[in-house]
Amino acid sequence: MNAPLPLAATERMQRQQTVVAALAAVLPSHALLWQGEDTVPYECDGLTAYRQLPLAVALPETEAQVAAVLKACHALRVPVVARGAGTGLSGGAMPHPMGVTLALAKFNKIVKLDKVSRTAVVQCGVRNLAISEAAAPLGLYYAPDPSSQIACTIGGNVAENSGGVHCLKYGLTLHNVLKVRGFTVEGEPVEFGSDALDAPGLDLLPLVVGSEGMLAVTLEVTVKLVPKPQLARCIMASFDDVRKAGDAVAAIIAAGIIPAGLEMLDKPMTAAVEDFVHAGYDLSAEAILLCESDGTPEEVAEEIARMQAVLERCGATRIEVSADEKQRLKFWSGRKNAFPASGRISPDYMCMDSTIPRKRLADILIAIGQMEKKYGLKCCNVFHAGDGNLHPLILFDANDPDQLHRCELFGADILETSVAMGGTVTGEHGVGVEKLNSMCVQFTPDERAQMEGVKQAFDAAGTLNPGKVIPTLQRCAEYGKMHVKKGLLPFPELERF
Repeated sequence: MNAPLPLAATERMQRQQTVVAALAAVLPSHALLWQGEDTVPYECDGLTAYRQLPLAVALPETEAQVAAVLKACHALRVPVVARGAGTGLSGGAMPHPMGVTLALAKFNKIVKLDKVSRTAVVQCGVRNLAISEAAAPLGLYYAPDPSSQIACTIGGNVAENSGGVHCLKYGLTLHNVLKVRGFTVEGEPVEFGSDALDAPGLDLLPLVVGSEGMLAVTLEVTVKLVPKPQLARCIMASFDDVRKAGDAVAAIIAAGIIPAGLEMLDKPMTAAVEDFVHAGYDLSAEAILLCESDGTPEEVAEEIARMQAVLERCGATRIEVSADEKQRLKFWSGRKNAFPASGRISPDYMCMDSTIPRKRLADILIAIGQMEKKYGLKCCNVFHAGDGNLHPLILFDANDPDQLHRCELFGADILETSVAMGGTVTGEHGVGVEKLNSMCVQFTPDERAQMEGVKQAFDAAGTLNPGKVIPTLQRCAEYGKMHVKKGLLPFPELERF
């Protein structure tokens, strides 16, 4: 005789039956998954350390089906988590255990390309890189280029306000999007921005871009396209000291130069990527910089010469300029493959994402080196150095609970040290579930209450991607007590560093 199910399991099963019945009424059978083995692929996003099965996964194929799913879930007060390609790194698409995952991968059509207005209208499931591939015959491309661009979707880019190696010159997702169209949590159509440079009424587009799927469900995005530059060249500069490399970044910007890309890799990361893609990196360097210029041949020649002069003054031990497009792409292949390269040398890694003032790049690298000893874990570092966006990759084995715990402490230490240095806990990966505690450190209770007020204005029931981004008062209170016990500063003092 089978033992009775625990009360929580029984409640979940009953809830699941109700939800599946409601969704089965508005979706074809092949567009609804609810058996455990079918929902496992959706249990996490790129932050694989945290996993949770949803009650069901809806895979709508039409906008009407999306609206119907949202209306059904809203009527039942069931949480909904929108999901794109699942490449996010902060747990933003991790399912709710009593909710529905709304998988939007089937919305993958490029609706319109307009050479005259230099825009593209694309569905949310279109891959970032696919936009540039489609626009290439028109001599145009989509500028934001996260390292996951081969797989990540524009809907996810909007949710996280993604950047990339060329965001220093061309901006983040926010600066390259004109309009976002989708549905509210109640299943009602909503539109942010416009096809023009301005929209009537309140400008809510900057609010929804980067809102991590908490305010609305994105289905269609109008993006800006830019002309492909006539020429692009990349400098690879080596440094025998991380402080010299960090100072060189600040010196380039101080000289009035805004490179198309300005990236930094430390020695462990350089070794990992060179073994993987053979990009021609200097393995003896403590840090290398990749500095790119694009534009007309005349503009590029002048800017490359100016950057070389700055790099030489800052103590670069080796400077190599790409001789042709093949070598330029080879230089960038290392940076673009930093994450998979790290995956080759460690069972797991946790990629952090904070920002600091450019002048503190060397300070944070030195601090991370000290943390490696403190937590007994290795860390490879790659930075969007031009805008101070850090991506430390902490190497660990998730099969060892102690290593996972130390990794979490290591990551929190990086984030909170970034805040203490005048930075923020996130740059482009979002808060999700990963950085909830660190949000307690950076923002005051009043500031978090303002964020919650915005959430309530869009989603009064709190069912759209709940439990993420904005920590509860109780959570922050408990985390604050842990801080004091560990001998750390209480939050208000840290916030004013």
